[in-house]
Amino acid sequence: MSEENEFAFDWREVARLALASRLMDEMEERELTPQGHVTYQFSARGHELGQLLLAQLLTRPLDAASVYYRSRPFMLGSGLTLEEAFASDMARAGGMSEGRDVGVVFNLPRRGRALVLPMAADVGSQFTPAAGYAQAIGYRRDQLGEADAAGSIAVVFGGEGSVASNGFWSALTMATTLRLPLLFVIEDNNYAISVKSWLQTPGGNIAANLASFRDLAIWDGDGTAPAEAAALAAAAVAHVRDGGGPGLLRLTVPRLSGHSSVDNQAYKTEEERAAEWACDPIPALCRFLVPSIMDEGEWRALEETAAANVAAARDAALAQPQPDPARVTGRVWAAGSPRPTVGGLAAAGVTLPAGTDQPEPPDPRRLTMVEAIRRTLDGELAANPRCLLFGEDVGHKGGVHAATLGLQHKYGEARVFDTSLSEEGIIGRAAGMALAGLMPVPEIQFRKYADPATEQLHNIGSTRWRTAGRFAAPLVVRMPGGFRRIGDPWHSVTDEAAFAHAVGWRVAYPSNAEDAVGLLRAALRGDDPVMFFEHRAMLDAPSARRAYPGDEYVLPFGRARIVRPGEALTVVTWGAMVERCETAADAAGGNIEIIDLRTIVPWDREAVLASVRKTARCLIVHEDFQLVGFGAEIAAVVVEEAFLDLDAPVLRLGAPSVPVPFNTGLMDGMIPRVEQIRERMEWLLGY
Repeated sequence: MSEENEFAFDWREVARLALASRLMDEMEERELTPQGHVTYQFSARGHELGQLLLAQLLTRPLDAASVYYRSRPFMLGSGLTLEEAFASDMARAGGMSEGRDVGVVFNLPRRGRALVLPMAADVGSQFTPAAGYAQAIGYRRDQLGEADAAGSIAVVFGGEGSVASNGFWSALTMATTLRLPLLFVIEDNNYAISVKSWLQTPGGNIAANLASFRDLAIWDGDGTAPAEAAALAAAAVAHVRDGGGPGLLRLTVPRLSGHSSVDNQAYKTEEERAAEWACDPIPALCRFLVPSIMDEGEWRALEETAAANVAAARDAALAQPQPDPARVTGRVWAAGSPRPTVGGLAAAGVTLPAGTDQPEPPDPRRLTMVEAIRRTLDGELAANPRCLLFGEDVGHKGGVHAATLGLQHKYGEARVFDTSLSEEGIIGRAAGMALAGLMPVPEIQFRKYADPATEQLHNIGSTRWRTAGRFAAPLVVRMPGGFRRIGDPWHSVTDEAAFAHAVGWRVAYPSNAEDAVGLLRAALRGDDPVMFFEHRAMLDAPSARRAYPGDEYVLPFGRARIVRPGEALTVVTWGAMVERCETAADAAGGNIEIIDLRTIVPWDREAVLASVRKTARCLIVHEDFQLVGFGAEIAAVVVEEAFLDLDAPVLRLGAPSVPVPFNTGLMDGMIPRVEQIRERMEWLLGY
């Protein structure tokens, strides 16, 4: 399409790819799945037309799309080859995930049309990253002065079932309140597996329900009628591209196959199936093109060409090798992976100073941990114009813990800003921004509040692995937690073990201001997503105060700190328990070595094992639940690798598996106390 006539669709391409997509679906359903070459198949039959029209419209340099599992026609229109599509469904080495992910869970670096953000199979999870990417388009245009961002948009696809999801409503709120260049495309086939659309939204029509939604333009029509679908797609994209704000395009389409290859559609009547086939867009496309644009002979030639191309692509994909099992653990971390094509500072060609691991305090004044965190964020905002801070109350108020106090006034609302009250939206937005080459630093006010965002957090961590290293989403999630002067079940949760078990996340848990500075700066200058825990009790605790170690201080992850050396007992701990272990050691006497891990992923195995081999005794203390807490991992490694060096059992001390109580006395009875730690120290010393 030319810039002068951007909505002059290439109908021959639409026909060629629609025919190819249909033949691929039929071949997989009838041949490749029964033969076992495709183990889990999702068909796009009936959805082809609108997707292919929209693909042709997304040609600006920063145009991007966030798709779902029925989006293969759009992928073909965006540059995915037939062989890549087959190879993805066959889980071959040449697929878009190299066999790691389901074949229709797509990603695609830009090939002249839209960049396709890495999707996840969670229904509704595609929406908030698209909103974050759309916000990043405006940031890159207005704050970074990138001319390529002007007029670029994001498009997000979903079925009518997805409009019931948290992600849809969170993205809708972001798009409309911020007037983002984001187009929602809802393909309504009336079925979410077997559940009809009236159970997803009142009346079964999300477009009608949102007709009065402020700052949202609505288009609603037939996704199988070529002229109508083309007009709707062109109008919707033009509106969003020209600065009209977000829009929603609902296209009604038939689902001409089951939800997947294991769905026989027994819940549909014969009359319903017949009515769906009567709406097949392929015959409608033929009637539209013949004879007005091409004659019947050309259409038949397109069919023959499509059949030959699909067969050749199938054979080529079948000839591809299976993925190498030896590489299954690769591409999780930036280290050891190729530089990603999309996502993060590395892909954007931005490098920040490596810094130094030697503290150089500019003055001796001791800062609280929260002051140190604020000063570090201030310095990195100044050093990196792609760095943004956001979350609930992060802006004007300066955060409920005051960690961002004054930063919005200094750097402006585009860089330090408040968000709507949706953790799914906060983290999903951050994912889209990271994929757009920014360094987002979202704050979750308290660890418990991260629960609604768990889906997005897991998807971010596995991005590099799922896309075979093509994409990465490095960002830093700041998350206060733990007890303070009082506790309760909602604000005092720690639960770091849950994130230690998540793929692709580095986890920091500093116990003092100096370590917080070094680890936070390492995270902000790194290429992996980081969970940065800020213990509430340590934010202003006198024991956590340190001199500011300088603007270039960077503390590598996985390097523990020997709090005090000793020869008789090794105590391994982190966070607020470091202070309690020191107090307990003073009371217990003896020559006790205390190790502050500082980071949970990675953790310093070498330092712990070296200490245990020296002392022959080990106590692990943490605030999180003892049951399946991270201390169990440490104990298992010590027993596996230093068993013959031990002179006593490895002991753990954690919390019982109950929520943190509100009553102060009850809370003190739950969290490991100094006297409990002392008792275990003395028991091990006397064993």
